[in-house]
Amino acid sequence: MPVPTTQHTFCRICESLCGLEVRTESTPDGRRVAEIRPDPAHLASRGFACVKGLKQMRLYDSPDRLQRPLKREGDAFREISWAQAFREIGEKVRRLRAISPHSLSMYVGTAAGFGVLHPVFAKGFMDGIGTRNFFSSSTQDCANKFAVSTEMYGFPFTLTYPDVARTKCLIVVGANPVVSKWSFLQVPNPSRHLREIEARGGRVFVVDPRRTETAKVAGEHVPIRPNTDVFFYLAFLRELLATAEIDRERIERTMTGLDDVAALVEPWTPERQAEVTSIPAETLRRMVSVYREADGAALYCSTGVNMGAHGTLAFWVQEVINAVSGNLDRRGGVLVGKGILDFPRLAKGNLTQTHVSRVGGFSAVNDVFPGAILADEIRTQGQERIRGLFVTGGNPLITMAGAGRLREALSELELLVVTDIFLNETASLAHYVLPATTPFERPDLPFVFPLMLGLQAKPYLQATDVVVDPAGEALDEATIYLELARASGVSLFGSRAAQGVMRLLQRLVGVRRESGVREVPQKLLLSLLLRATRNGSFAQLLEAPHGRLRPEPRGGDFLGERVLTADGRVRLAPPRMLELAHGLEAAFESELGSAGELRLITRRHVKTHNSWTHNDEAFAREGATNHLYVHPDDAVRLGLGDGELADVRSKTGAVRLPVRLLADLQPGTVALPHGWGHQHARGLSVAASTSGVNVNLLAADGPEAVDPVSGMAHLTGIPVEVKPAAGPRDASNWAGMPEEEARP
Repeated sequence: MPVPTTQHTFCRICESLCGLEVRTESTPDGRRVAEIRPDPAHLASRGFACVKGLKQMRLYDSPDRLQRPLKREGDAFREISWAQAFREIGEKVRRLRAISPHSLSMYVGTAAGFGVLHPVFAKGFMDGIGTRNFFSSSTQDCANKFAVSTEMYGFPFTLTYPDVARTKCLIVVGANPVVSKWSFLQVPNPSRHLREIEARGGRVFVVDPRRTETAKVAGEHVPIRPNTDVFFYLAFLRELLATAEIDRERIERTMTGLDDVAALVEPWTPERQAEVTSIPAETLRRMVSVYREADGAALYCSTGVNMGAHGTLAFWVQEVINAVSGNLDRRGGVLVGKGILDFPRLAKGNLTQTHVSRVGGFSAVNDVFPGAILADEIRTQGQERIRGLFVTGGNPLITMAGAGRLREALSELELLVVTDIFLNETASLAHYVLPATTPFERPDLPFVFPLMLGLQAKPYLQATDVVVDPAGEALDEATIYLELARASGVSLFGSRAAQGVMRLLQRLVGVRRESGVREVPQKLLLSLLLRATRNGSFAQLLEAPHGRLRPEPRGGDFLGERVLTADGRVRLAPPRMLELAHGLEAAFESELGSAGELRLITRRHVKTHNSWTHNDEAFAREGATNHLYVHPDDAVRLGLGDGELADVRSKTGAVRLPVRLLADLQPGTVALPHGWGHQHARGLSVAASTSGVNVNLLAADGPEAVDPVSGMAHLTGIPVEVKPAAGPRDASNWAGMPEEEARP
């Protein structure tokens, strides 16, 4: 009989980091996860965990799981040793680096961010190569926040967050935390927190084109037309300045540029914004009144705003509202957290560099270039053309705009190396695929946002040990990138000392795996980090299996103390933001002229997570496709019935999929869940058999499609044409239109 063992750990598939009880049992092949339950004693999640987190072992135990390195030979993959993989990749890196260090690049996906050592070693490897070409998923969903934070506060990771545990008014714009959790902020069990705001007499507003799961849990739903958020924010700020008692002494002491933003918003009355947003002027005035009179209030936005046409401007105006209203750096308002060290001051020089892209001349944001120009960087001739790409913790062929163009570009690379747990769509084009460990197969601390920045509704610190041994010959990413640096003849971060120390620790302390590779001693490195920040050792933190409390945020310790601009004051009107705002009048006129246009927004399915949780047989049985959600009134006008097939076409592509009617949508808005379209994946036997379509075939890439300040693509609020499907309406068409029809 298997002997069960229960271990406490925490989830690492999103920012919530919910506490878990994991029951493992022995098998002939080692220990396996038998059951995952919420940890009822966890300090923050308090017995909550989502269905995705509780079923994640079904993904990790899949027979599709990569267990040994793969090399593509022709159209087939074969297993090779780690020694061969490192040697051959290293030789190719040396050859390409001799042409130009910038001929090599890396794409870092979201999954890389949910561990401490993975992004550090991946970045260290690319810095050792000496390339400027670093790409990440942030330019798909959140780089606008990094860009605005740099302009206003002097550092990309100076990120404000709503004090949800104390606020009396929370206005959520373009976010659905009940399903997607709270981006950038660790708030386990969002539903409970939202209800608690109302229970203490507070107010919640949810501004969204759809009556989301969040809007159904708490508060008042305020429908808005996609892509018009910036006009709502402009009018909100104008009304606030006209009606509130602004503390000008505080603003002049800690901020600059109030007069400039006041002049900018003057034309944007509540009545004028109503012409395009569909939010009545009286509704906006009422929201401003509640926000103004609350004893602590916060505006918060996420991907629905970030990925829209004006995400950078919208987030900037939101930050200005929170600042001039007196809610910035105030308990119950928006705070700037403190991590276990002063990460912003330590990292400012490294993350505010002035790299400029070869294609489009885009400035790096948080040291990252726009993902939407990656295809052009590969296909535009020149000595510094990207010839080699490393992909780690991501699947850009599903998640990035212009997926059709990107597929063609990736096929032209001389070296494509993917580190992952599955042979996904991107890995299916790779020359080498390197098997990585899952979260349960490595020790860890919370990722950068709670650990280094203190972005937590309830501040605490936690460590987790390994729960089960790595599958097959899978290695942790820190070890992979240290070995790749050695094989490529470069040093981590370009430092021989750093490389030497890591190699020495690896030889002296690292565990030798059956593959012959010694691991980086992860627990030792994490323990050194904890000791350096006076948080004890890793082993000591493990003795607090439900988390160890950290000091509560008090507010009043950011303005005048931790703002990293040249003069130490918040810049309310950065020149780059004012310049970007010059296009607002033209954008408004364009909105007026396109009032009858359908707009496509994205959404999540409650049981899926981005692009990587579809390879689960239980989920596939529930629903083998995504659907186009259409308001019943629009369906009648378009001649569509529930379950019928529709063709959805944008300027860049087209897809075909079944329709579902949804009265929760604002008329004129259609919704399509993202993360689907796995038919090209050669190692996702379940996901590849589903018939969902990739919504990002409808999104434009290229330098002309990129926000000039944030580098973000436009992935929601896309103008589309929807018609009944042309041709036979049978299930065989549900996989989407033929690939040649899905490109312009």
